[in-house]
Amino acid sequence: MSTATAPEEARGAAAETVDPYHKPKRGSIKCVVWDLDNTLWDGVLLEDGEVRLRPGVVEHIRRLDALGVLHSVASRNDHATAMAKLRDLGLEDLFLHPQIGWNAKSESVRRIAAKLNLGLDSFAFVDDQDFELAEMEFSVPEVTRVNALEIDTALHREEFLPRFVSDESARRRAMYRGQLARDAEESEFTGTSEEFLAGLEMRFTIAPAARADLQRAEELTVRTNQLNATGRTYSYDELDALRESEDHLLLVAALEDRFGSYGKIGLALVEKGGEDWWLRMMLMSCRVMSRGVGTVLLGHVMERARDAGAGLRADFVETGRNRMMQITYAFSGFREFSREGDRVVLVADLSQLQDPPGYVRLEVG
Repeated sequence: MSTATAPEEARGAAAETVDPYHKPKRGSIKCVVWDLDNTLWDGVLLEDGEVRLRPGVVEHIRRLDALGVLHSVASRNDHATAMAKLRDLGLEDLFLHPQIGWNAKSESVRRIAAKLNLGLDSFAFVDDQDFELAEMEFSVPEVTRVNALEIDTALHREEFLPRFVSDESARRRAMYRGQLARDAEESEFTGTSEEFLAGLEMRFTIAPAARADLQRAEELTVRTNQLNATGRTYSYDELDALRESEDHLLLVAALEDRFGSYGKIGLALVEKGGEDWWLRMMLMSCRVMSRGVGTVLLGHVMERARDAGAGLRADFVETGRNRMMQITYAFSGFREFSREGDRVVLVADLSQLQDPPGYVRLEVG
């Protein structure tokens, strides 16, 4: 671990080796989508009837699952027959929102990405047929393609290996299953959106980051794209130095509801002191985008700045993917103060702060 004793030293050391606004390749794959015939198993299910798992494939899936990498299926097959075979093999629970039918596999990957609320560039697709890999490359070039014959080497590449494996990483599949259950209930709910959210019984907690939070905090900066105000990544050592700095406030937010925990889903870094506080980082996990809690952490920071008698400014970098965070700032009363290219300084109106939504119970530690 670094021996840096000040935030400036930690940031300076990182700046020598990495562009802080560039998402690192390591750990960039969040979901692997598998073909079935002659990929997950040997043989063609509808022709051979009895198929056998390919050696080593399930071991790869379980290894990546433990690292927090999700899995799904895109297969040209009869849905009922294929799902029955996955159940017989004891593998059904490993795959989220499997797409089994006769559509193009690129369309299946798009559907999975939309359902899991993940960017296509965070997906890998494994297939044994060159035609299917070429179709994927043509239709969704953002998706990483892996030939089924090369998984023993390809699935050990750095983009499949997160730097840290936290307890939350190991529970990621369960968290997404909870989200799919919420989505299913919401699709059948007949009341208003606010009534549905109220029925979730959400509890939003905000607390200063502890050292035990830092692995997940670093992971959030690396994995979060759409709701990251600057697109910047922070290392464990940088976050640890900032956490211990008297001039900074590093906050972590978590969310849970009656379906279970969403885990640590928000991070804010505030530089204190002077006439204005400065919000250097604000991000929220995309998994809570539809839960109506995007302004809660931001509102808490605004309230603390006001109570300290300070103003509040915020860094914002237009990354092309974080438009939703820009809208969140505007909705919370921020306006543009200055701009240099895609880098913007925002200033907050602290005269009229918004209360958290009535369907969320806020707890501050």
